[in-house]
Amino acid sequence: MDLSSRVTIVLLFMFVVAVALWLFVYPRWRRKRLDSKPFPDSWHAIVRQRLPFYQRMPADLRLALQNRITHFLAGKQFYGCAGQHVDDNVRVSIAAQACLLVLNRSGDYYSELHTILVYPSAFLVTHGGVNEHGLVSHDERVLAGESWNNGRIVLSWDSVEHGARDFSDGNNVVLHEFAHQLDHQSGATNGAPLLASRSAYQQWAAVFTAEFESLRQLAMRQSTQSVHAQPQEVLDFYGATEPAEFFAVATETFYEKPTQLEARHPQLFEQLRQYYGVDPREWQ
Repeated sequence: MDLSSRVTIVLLFMFVVAVALWLFVYPRWRRKRLDSKPFPDSWHAIVRQRLPFYQRMPADLRLALQNRITHFLAGKQFYGCAGQHVDDNVRVSIAAQACLLVLNRSGDYYSELHTILVYPSAFLVTHGGVNEHGLVSHDERVLAGESWNNGRIVLSWDSVEHGARDFSDGNNVVLHEFAHQLDHQSGATNGAPLLASRSAYQQWAAVFTAEFESLRQLAMRQSTQSVHAQPQEVLDFYGATEPAEFFAVATETFYEKPTQLEARHPQLFEQLRQYYGVDPREWQ
């Protein structure tokens, strides 16, 4: 074996070792380093301000939330759009609400999400489509948030603040859009997130299909009834749009109106309680 071949083999070996260190050793070292970092007092103040129930949460969940926020912020890039300034208040406010969904999901820090775009207010989006006749159409909508399947989420800051101001109205753009991110972990954003077993999927499908159809029927009757004749439905009718939106709306309601949801939709509440591993009634 000549010198050139030996050098090539050594370089290949060094490359393989470097890749192995990057894939297996570095993530573990980084995780331990983040776990050991103290939670900054300034972040603590923001969390207390944005989550009015924070002090009522069990101590172990408060610590878990701090840990999730630390990992979340270490792995995501925030960009301000249309003049929006991004500082710790923006970053921690969004992270604190998003990490409520992964409190008891160890190691899940939205690994497929890399970028969070923040606008000062609602933003205009254009979606193109082709119908069955091959005609191209463009649909323009003004949105408060949007979750993309390419590792991005778009949020309007005023909607983020509104959601944090009132954690009892069932309307929270951060919870909604990050629920879409969890939904997509299964490979498709269809209202069925990644679950632990086949039986879990069967139970989920049975409950969510029935609940979605019930809400859809109720929403269809909405226009034919007077406001006073409307039943007191705890789920927003936007959830009747499609199964993915139903899961996101149900998630908002689970965290913001847990007692009402359990009373009116006990099976739905139980599926969400098992999936998220928490019971928000403990701190509401």
